[in-house]
Order: sequence, then C-alpha cells, then structure tokens
Amino acid sequence: MKTTAASVPVFLLGTHQPGWLATAGVPLFVCDRRLRVYKRLPVAAAPFGVDSGGFTELQRYGEWTVSPAEYVARLRRYRDEIGHLLWAAPQDWMCERIIIDGGTIAGQRFVGTHLSVAEHQARTVANFLELRDRAPDLPIIPVVQGDTAADYERCVDLYDAAGVDLTAESLVGVGSVCRRQGTAEATGILTALHRRGVTRLHGFGFKIRGLVACRDLLASADSLAWSIDARRRGNPLPGCVRHKNCANCLRFALRWRTRVLAAATAGSTAQPFAPLDVS
Repeated sequence: MKTTAASVPVFLLGTHQPGWLATAGVPLFVCDRRLRVYKRLPVAAAPFGVDSGGFTELQRYGEWTVSPAEYVARLRRYRDEIGHLLWAAPQDWMCERIIIDGGTIAGQRFVGTHLSVAEHQARTVANFLELRDRAPDLPIIPVVQGDTAADYERCVDLYDAAGVDLTAESLVGVGSVCRRQGTAEATGILTALHRRGVTRLHGFGFKIRGLVACRDLLASADSLAWSIDARRRGNPLPGCVRHKNCANCLRFALRWRTRVLAAATAGSTAQPFAPLDVS
C-alpha cells in the first residue's frame, strides 16, 4: 500500500517518549524499539511515523534480530490501537562506515556488520519487498541506502530491477545521511536522486542546518536533535522545575520545532517545511 501525497507530513518531531503521541498534538516520529514494550498503547492525537530502529540494531548486533513477521505484526498493532499511522520505515541496512567496519564513536561501540555497501543495499531492497509482500495493507516506504551519490543511484537501479519504480512512490526515505546532513555531500546525494526522478524524499535525522541546506530537495524530514540541544544547554527552561535539563521535555521540544520550521522555511517560496494541519 502506497502512502498518498496528501497524507505525508513535511516535518516529524522525533521523540523517545511514546506517551507524547496522546498529548503533543503535532506529527511525531517514534521508534519501534520504544513502542514495542508498551502493553497499553497511547491513542494518537496527531499523525505519526514509525522508525524501525535499524541503526541501533546494526550498531549493537551487526544484524537484524527482529524478523519481518514480528515487525509487521507490531506495525499492524500500532495502526489499529494508536491510530493515525502515516508510514513506517522498513528494516533497512545503513551504510555508514562505522556501521559496516565497527569501532567506537563518542563512547558508543559499534560491532560492525563487516559486509559491503552493495550487500547492505541488496538486503535493504530484499527486506522492503518482503515487508510489502507480507503487508500490502501497511504504509511501509522504500528507503535508498549508499555511501556515495553513485551508490544511491545504484540502489535506485536495484529497486527498478525488482519491479519497484521509486519515481512512482509517494515517499522514499534517504538513509545514511544523518551524520552528514547539512553538507555538500548530502546535497549531492539528494540532487542525484532528483535527477533520477526520485523527488518525494524523506530525510532521516536532519537537524536545522541540514533542513535549511536541503529544504528544496526534501518533501519531509524528521529530527530528534532537540534532545541533544537541550542536554547541551544544561539548565532547563524557566518554569521547568521537575528536571535538571529539558532532554525529555515536551515544552522544549515544541519550542525547538517552532524554531526549526521558521528557520527551514525562511526565504523559501515553496515552504516545504510548513507544519502539517492536524485538525
């Protein structure tokens, strides 16, 4: 089942607090790893998307420990019990070198898959095909992966060879750009995809700088960067007396979201990051 253009939001606020689904009143992006532990799920007050949690899976285990059947079953539960499900990411394979080679960054250990970029791409496409075959009723979007711009174009070719025309999809996720969003390299990747006719793009994990730089190349984006900003800020907002910082604070997150939308749309005639109408 394809998502429709009218159903796709332009900005999803990332959160590790699933309870916000019932209270935030704005489109959210929530990870399956957070949602799956809930016995009683919140009822969504606004549309939301689901992150499959692939980065953490590959970081910790070097492979997927969640089967497609398990993931599909949970997505159906989220759709039916939470409501307002916009779309969900597949169980894709990121292509960052640290994911493939392993190592440590900022104290975080990556076990490494020790596979090639080409193998990660092949597994990404194969998973999407299996998920769509198992659940044509669910709005699971395809994701392109790669390292260089040429890699992403080859990933488009893999989908095409498998019978999936990405130019006809209502939304296509662009993986493995989070750590380089806001750079000329990320812009080059998105531009290469546009040249191939793949223009309805979702940017995973984009911060303000990346949204401003790539606003005319993205149809939508998500970000959890507000939590990092709040932790670095240290002191909580005036009036926030129950926590030492605002890294888990809805009030801070909503203020950050307002600032993101203002910065990303400033000077843009197309205004691709206007907030979604959730009325």
